[in-house]
Amino acid sequence: MADACVHLMKTYSSAELVNIGTGEDITIAEFARVVAAIVGYGGEIGFDTSRPDGTPRKLLDVSRLAKLGWRATTSLEDGVRRAYEAYLSHT
Repeated sequence: MADACVHLMKTYSSAELVNIGTGEDITIAEFARVVAAIVGYGGEIGFDTSRPDGTPRKLLDVSRLAKLGWRATTSLEDGVRRAYEAYLSHT
């Protein structure tokens, strides 16, 4: 994420929003399982599908960022792991 932000500061001056992501589709449930595995959470993960935003998938359109020449080089799992390790080292 930091790499993408630095790239944007150097290459982008528009007021239009830019999504940062891997461009890979992952369900909310899969993401929750990735985070749970990395942080060592062994409990139950539940979802309230009655909520207005109960969409099972969310895929960011990263095409604007790709057109600017940036692509993610860190996998989602590695990024979550690194963020968690950084959090642990500062708490």
